[in-house]
Amino acid sequence: MPANTPSIQETIEQLKCCVVIPTYNNQKTLKKVISGVLGYTENIIIINDGSTDDTAKILSEFTYLTRIQLQENKGKGNALKIGFKKAIELGFSYAITIDSDGQHFPEDIPVFVNALKKETTKNVLYIGARNMGQTDVPKKSSFGNKFSNFWFWFETGIRLTDTQSGFRLYPILELKELKFYTPKFEFEIEIIVRAAWRGTLVKNLPVQVTYNEEERVSHFRPFKDFTRISILNTWLVLIALLYIKPRDLYRRFKKKGFKQFLKEDVLQSDDSPRKKAFSIALGIFIGLSPLWGLHTVLVISLAVFFRLNKVIAFAFSNVSLPPFIPFVLYASSKIGQFLLGEKHSYTLEDMTTNFEVLKHVKTYIVGSVTLATISAITLGLLAYLFLTVFDKRKVVGQNG
Repeated sequence: MPANTPSIQETIEQLKCCVVIPTYNNQKTLKKVISGVLGYTENIIIINDGSTDDTAKILSEFTYLTRIQLQENKGKGNALKIGFKKAIELGFSYAITIDSDGQHFPEDIPVFVNALKKETTKNVLYIGARNMGQTDVPKKSSFGNKFSNFWFWFETGIRLTDTQSGFRLYPILELKELKFYTPKFEFEIEIIVRAAWRGTLVKNLPVQVTYNEEERVSHFRPFKDFTRISILNTWLVLIALLYIKPRDLYRRFKKKGFKQFLKEDVLQSDDSPRKKAFSIALGIFIGLSPLWGLHTVLVISLAVFFRLNKVIAFAFSNVSLPPFIPFVLYASSKIGQFLLGEKHSYTLEDMTTNFEVLKHVKTYIVGSVTLATISAITLGLLAYLFLTVFDKRKVVGQNG
């Protein structure tokens, strides 16, 4: 190592980083984990989460470290939140978390520190990516990780290979204003989702892992904790669909303006003309459908399900923005009357002031679905033809 290259210990100090170790009844592995971390730093905060074994006795050997004793076991999430709060009070900006059950290798601490040192943004959250294909990895852990990875991607749009590893680096100063509601294992899912929604870069870094069943004590309760995680993911999905994804798409659309959005996200998108056209058709169909109040949720959900372009689909679903609603209602009603052989004399003004359309819901629904279908097919085909021609011209221009 060159003389002017700082050691890992020095880099940890420069980055104002500490290591937070939550522990609960891990007397067999706790001392080994602490000793391993001490090889890199004494900036250690240990939270004894109401242990009933010899944990307190073991921690009495480390009086020079910051120790927090909780009288009652309230869960890993609660312990981590207390640890982060203490870390901020002590002046730290980052916290590396490592489990005390011995599955993580303290030797991987430099992986996080060196990555942070090189990172362009300091608002980053690293998650240690374990090799889930190892022979000693329990099948339930591998399945649970895949399950968690899928929902994290659905909620944030970020693809990770490991979202359940407890070996992480948190930008605690960046996250201190966020509110978290879960106290147990599911906290580690909530915090990475909310961090990503806030704009924190969430990335995986490869780390080692071992599962020594003779020493390791896991407090994960498959049925109870999996149920809690499922409930949390259900709630996070609803927030993502109802608020986060529409917010992000609207911000993107508003920031660029219609012209730039059309040019960059529609015409110059890497998606094929067919995929773009289907996305446009989906957006128009949902936007003109009679399912008021559900347009955003439906268009994003269906775009995700059919793997279409969410931005394009969302943009074109806004065909039913407030200024256009009276015309959509009027056209839907007239088409419905024609199809059902009915005649009503109300005008566009009647529909916007007296809600006349509500008196003829069946007529409106039939007309609305028909209008949505015809418009989606027609404009989708026109978009496909236009985008195909544009795509060919773009290829010719690039080759020329």
